[in-house]
Amino acid sequence: MAKSRLEEQYKKEIRPQLMKDLRIENIMRVPKLSKIVVNVGVREAVADSRVLNKVADVIALITGQLPIKTEAKKSIAGFKIREGMPIGVKVTLRSNRMYEFLDRLINLALPKVKDFQGLKDKLDGFGNYNLGLKEWSIFPEAEKASEELSSGMNITMHTTAHNDDEARALLRKFGMPFRRSKS
Repeated sequence: MAKSRLEEQYKKEIRPQLMKDLRIENIMRVPKLSKIVVNVGVREAVADSRVLNKVADVIALITGQLPIKTEAKKSIAGFKIREGMPIGVKVTLRSNRMYEFLDRLINLALPKVKDFQGLKDKLDGFGNYNLGLKEWSIFPEAEKASEELSSGMNITMHTTAHNDDEARALLRKFGMPFRRSKS
């Protein structure tokens, strides 16, 4: 299987540059992406379970991988949710599909966001980055499906970085459009 453009770039350009910038001597210590998790909660699935199948089809188009259905962990009477009821879908992307998805996200999808000012560069303290998108219609694969229904998604990028600064440097090298600091 051919390697993606971003994976080749990581191995040839980004990893050596990170070794120099972060003063890392061992190549195995250099931070890298380990997985990307795409998660979509579907509020309408409580009333109509067919909506969940449509959402799963769109997420499969966007990510190139079939999602799994996530279930409610506990019952919530106010929302008419019962424990074990399917309420969302998620996909875990690794290796080639992960790099392909990240490439499309950075270069195709994010530039289509209306009034885009850049992403916040706040990470979770463990070197992982969470990104919430309000609409999936920014992905070229989902444009046709977004006429029927539209949903937001959460994208989590897990890295092997030991701290947020290393992870931020890695994501910047990939071209993640973070906001410029005002200092």
